[in-house]
Amino acid sequence: MPPPEHMGWFVAHPSINTTAGRSVSIFEFAHQPDDAILAAWARHFREHYCLDADIDVLRGGTGLSRAQFLIERIFPNAENPGPAVRAGDFAEILVSDFLEYSLDHWVPRWRFSEKATPNESVKGTDIIGLRICPNGNAFQDTLTTFEVKAQLSGGRARARLQDAVDDAAKDRVRQAYTLLAMKRRAHLIRDTERVALVERFQLKADRPFTEQVGAAAVVNNLVFDAEQIAATSTVAHPPGTALLLLVIRGEDLMTLAHNLYERAANEA
Repeated sequence: MPPPEHMGWFVAHPSINTTAGRSVSIFEFAHQPDDAILAAWARHFREHYCLDADIDVLRGGTGLSRAQFLIERIFPNAENPGPAVRAGDFAEILVSDFLEYSLDHWVPRWRFSEKATPNESVKGTDIIGLRICPNGNAFQDTLTTFEVKAQLSGGRARARLQDAVDDAAKDRVRQAYTLLAMKRRAHLIRDTERVALVERFQLKADRPFTEQVGAAAVVNNLVFDAEQIAATSTVAHPPGTALLLLVIRGEDLMTLAHNLYERAANEA
């Protein structure tokens, strides 16, 4: 399937090298007021939380309209502490899109549909993607995890890439549990192809593959700080570790996130 049209809003900028010599990929998400693209993106965004085919069944008995049900029961709230959760969820979905459509991985999108309450962050590895090498070289099959941090507003830059790097070092411990959760969910929906795909990556000692650890920061342009990014330390990751460093910057991203949640609810 072709990538969603909002992927065309990613614009590559020159990379930044850290003081330790690691390269940080820089992309600007140059979003536009295009109603058709925004409507399609809002549906894609909404279905991370609740499939359109399930909304009417789930809201049955509540007396709520589709929009009310999504706003009150499914999406993080617009009032505190919801905005911080909205920012984190928005950033994770954006990086998931980048991993799937730009780096050609399968990225499961069930994470937010399993929240117990809307204003909570989901535990475990933020993002995991699996890629089977097209030329059949099993050693080049790839498992990529990403830890994602966001700062979509505010006036002082926080070291969000550093925070993501530090937390990414923990992902190896959580990886086995995340893979099991993916496999369980695929089995529950009788997706035998995805069950087999996950199983391929569950025992690296017997079935070697390439492993990448990613750390990503999604930040508003006002808090983008090239010097702070260059100062990011990766000492927690052993030399030779396949470490992907990514920063996605954009204009007025918190407003964009709020508008996207509103559109996703009203256009359901």
